[in-house]
Amino acid sequence: MKYIDNFLNGITMYRLLLYYLIFLLVVAFGLSFFEVLSFNPLAIAGNAMFFVAICWITNTIFAKTFGAPTNLESVYITALILSLIVAPIRSYHDLPFLGWVAVWAMASKYIFAFGKKHFFNPAAFGVALAGVGLFQSANWWVGTGSLLPFVLLGGFLIVRKIQREDMVGTFFLSALLTIFFFNLAKGTDVFVLLKKILFDTPIVFFAFVMLTEPLTTPPTKLLRMLYGGIVGILYAPQVHVGSIYSTPELALLVSNMYSYIVSPKQKLVLTLSEKIKTASDMFDFVFPKNKNFSFLPGQYMEWTIAHKNPDSRGTRRYFTLASSPTEDTIRLGVKVYPNASSFKRALVNLSSRDPIVAGQLAGDFTLPSDTAKKLVFVSGGIGVTPYRSIIKYLLDKKEKRAIVHFYSNKNASEIVYKDIFDEAQREMGIKTVYTLTDKEAIPPNWKGRVGRIDAKMIQEEVSDYKDRLFYLSGPHAMVIGFEEVLHSMGVNNIKKDFFPGFV
Repeated sequence: MKYIDNFLNGITMYRLLLYYLIFLLVVAFGLSFFEVLSFNPLAIAGNAMFFVAICWITNTIFAKTFGAPTNLESVYITALILSLIVAPIRSYHDLPFLGWVAVWAMASKYIFAFGKKHFFNPAAFGVALAGVGLFQSANWWVGTGSLLPFVLLGGFLIVRKIQREDMVGTFFLSALLTIFFFNLAKGTDVFVLLKKILFDTPIVFFAFVMLTEPLTTPPTKLLRMLYGGIVGILYAPQVHVGSIYSTPELALLVSNMYSYIVSPKQKLVLTLSEKIKTASDMFDFVFPKNKNFSFLPGQYMEWTIAHKNPDSRGTRRYFTLASSPTEDTIRLGVKVYPNASSFKRALVNLSSRDPIVAGQLAGDFTLPSDTAKKLVFVSGGIGVTPYRSIIKYLLDKKEKRAIVHFYSNKNASEIVYKDIFDEAQREMGIKTVYTLTDKEAIPPNWKGRVGRIDAKMIQEEVSDYKDRLFYLSGPHAMVIGFEEVLHSMGVNNIKKDFFPGFV
């Protein structure tokens, strides 16, 4: 798993999904060439190229019409999804249907959008509307037994990358139970039915690719699990209203409306007001905040910068909001390495004239509702940003909580937000334990701890650690390693910071 996680940590979620879809089409082409699949391999390739072309043209037109920033990864992803769920063309007479599907899939991002945020899955919308307008439907040909091993392989990587096992698991459970409910009364054999569902339907591809689209899923764990359950129930083909029977795309679209209702609606187009170098390789980027924008301290957003020649990590990133909801600005704290990605280079070079798009506000790394609950915050490096948001919020609200904050860095020059943490210790009793791991670079007047955070350090600083809820934020290896330390101490009450794109 370590090697898998290292691979996933080096690629964005969207780029991973794009490669996964291309991989599936290449496999399908090969299987068709050897007649394992009944399609013409050239028709599979033609389908994909036609969808990519029409989606790109349509998206370009709508983006210019609405003055909206574009993201080519999203265009290609939608086009390739459509290529896998709409049957390869058999003659030129099929082209109007394919064109209709592609146009409406792209149009849904702009026409059915409120607050610059679309709420329908584009591929599902295009297929569903084509079914109504042209009385043709997608056959979801990707749901075949010969493709299942490859769908599972890539799907595992997708779900592990975005850590949506809870939502996907809830979907599978509710879908299978609902389908079993309708079929077992007829005396259908359970194992025969299960085999048919897995090998002859698109349920696995649907769960890994369609269900998990971040833009149309709820922001928190509980809401996402409810969402997965709703989609699963509606996924059963026996579910119907009058003469209208459920299809995978209809199940998703109906559930998208629930997701939209319970999700934040904001999508912000911001311009930089200030860039602050907080440490040798760390910067704070400050943007003016819209008065109507609200969030919880500790949450994150997806940030998009359109720039030339993006590298394999793409044009989007997820960053925790380092600012408090009580402040009149939005602040990002970002670590920029010497060989930074094209996105981070574009971010560092951002001017007050360049727009940056922020959306998908989400995250459960927030304070518990019980103000009496004792907490321990553990941060490493730039993983300190959510604690800056939370502690600044508590300071401004004058809300006292029993918190001990362990803050680890390699050397003292990497410490950021010390003014806020020290003020919180003076004013609120929120203790920050600073520790440095590079023993060769300890300043002569250093008054903090030395060494990595371990069981001994915790026990010395927090005598009642077993009664506390631990928050972990930082590099993936640090979070996993520290989680193991806590388990060895008998601590299981742990909350880890996570956002898609940072495994």
